[in-house]
Amino acid sequence: MVLAARLKAAYPWILTPLVVGAPMRLIATVPLTIEISRAGGFGFLGAGSDTSTLDSDLENIHAHLTKKPLPNAPSPASRILPVGVGFLNWGANLEAAVAAIAKYHPAAVWFFAPRSTNDLVTWTTKIREATGGRTKIWVQVGTVANAVEVTRACQPHVLVVQGSDAGGHGLAQGASIITLLPEVTDAIESLDIPGHEKPILVAAGGIADGRGAAAALALGAEGVVMGTRFLAAHEANIADGYRNEVLRASDGGKTTTRTSVYDQLRGTTDWPPGYNARGVLNRSWVDAENGMGWEENKKLYQEAVSLGDNGWGPEGRMTTYAGTGVGLVKEVKMAGDIVAEVRSGAKEVAQRVSAKSFE
Repeated sequence: MVLAARLKAAYPWILTPLVVGAPMRLIATVPLTIEISRAGGFGFLGAGSDTSTLDSDLENIHAHLTKKPLPNAPSPASRILPVGVGFLNWGANLEAAVAAIAKYHPAAVWFFAPRSTNDLVTWTTKIREATGGRTKIWVQVGTVANAVEVTRACQPHVLVVQGSDAGGHGLAQGASIITLLPEVTDAIESLDIPGHEKPILVAAGGIADGRGAAAALALGAEGVVMGTRFLAAHEANIADGYRNEVLRASDGGKTTTRTSVYDQLRGTTDWPPGYNARGVLNRSWVDAENGMGWEENKKLYQEAVSLGDNGWGPEGRMTTYAGTGVGLVKEVKMAGDIVAEVRSGAKEVAQRVSAKSFE
């Protein structure tokens, strides 16, 4: 209850259990970000490694929320926006990020994949200075050791604990949220950090409905992050071919995998060592596994790009980043309806479990 109160105090518009929209690069743009927060969740803008539009995006969000404010959110005049921004620390421009955030203060920033902890400390310090601490720091971690190191070095408000079932980029080697989150919880609880509150934990990786959310809450999370489920939100900036493949795919433990193949084909090879991405298996992956050379595979990938929406599919070559929960994504809905559905579903599961006898 104490941690839930801390969340509400920092982000007064949210409803609990908290549902967070992952800052998916190019997909989590202004419309999706706003509507997740408007539904009582926490929407994150996916700036990623590109800060070129961040200033205009934040100004756009401010204009939207001035015209139609969120209940219980900070006044638009305060310049504190009830949304967050996600950065890939290895590629984003720190100076540009600080300049944009100093003008309009998102309620939080989400840091991911720094090349070193020192880089993370620099980002954390600069953002706090730019907003007087009004923009809270969230850091994504994927191991217990990383969670402890980040907590000691940066004192984040929130740790996003990502399990290996997550779609898109994450650690190449890791554990599922079912074991990672309890171990991180124990490790953080045992830390002594004089003068600083311990971070709140939210869970990411494989969560796509109320059942997954309830399980994560039972494991120690105060909220849940979803990416794959929001690929099927009307407000997501996503090609029809990509979305249709998300809706088609099922049995995600078998039909998705963690691999560097898609990064190689797309040319997104600047990630720090130890990272790869989970995506739906397709012809590009199959051919790479069967020994096709990179030049030929890249040539076929580029040909698929020219096909537009027809370039996706199990026999297509375009990348479909998605988590193992992809089989639970069965229809396109408004983002706000997804948030409400997951929140109510989690409550129903919790009530069902509490009514069971364990004797």
